[in-house]
Amino acid sequence: MPVTRSKVPRRATYEDVNLLVRLYELRREERLRKAREWFIKNFHASTLEEFQKLCPLNSEENAFYRMVVSYWDMAASFVAGGVLHEGLFTQNSRELLLVWERIHDIVPALRKTFKNANLSRSLETVANAMVADRLPDSTFGV
Repeated sequence: MPVTRSKVPRRATYEDVNLLVRLYELRREERLRKAREWFIKNFHASTLEEFQKLCPLNSEENAFYRMVVSYWDMAASFVAGGVLHEGLFTQNSRELLLVWERIHDIVPALRKTFKNANLSRSLETVANAMVADRLPDSTFGV
């Protein structure tokens, strides 16, 4: 079942802020920081073949890829599921767009390979919403 964005606007709450801070703390975890650094510097694959060469099974690179993408997909699922305030999240989580831009070409092939039509679906949903809702004066011009 595809993830859909909540259509009900609501004010951000202290619970939203606390969850957002917790997500930030998770990003600061040493191994995830290392994975994010690798991903930002090195992940450039537009085909399944390039992905498999860059991130072979059982490699550290494959683990880094999975850590970064699963982190952002999990965080996006909180927004897509209506648990975390969308506006607050998008103002503070622009890295999600970079991750989606880097993987969007290979996601269809990965979904087919793993027979999982929902692979990275929340990440895709929130990234597309962020692009659609962006403002000219938004953070980092994105």
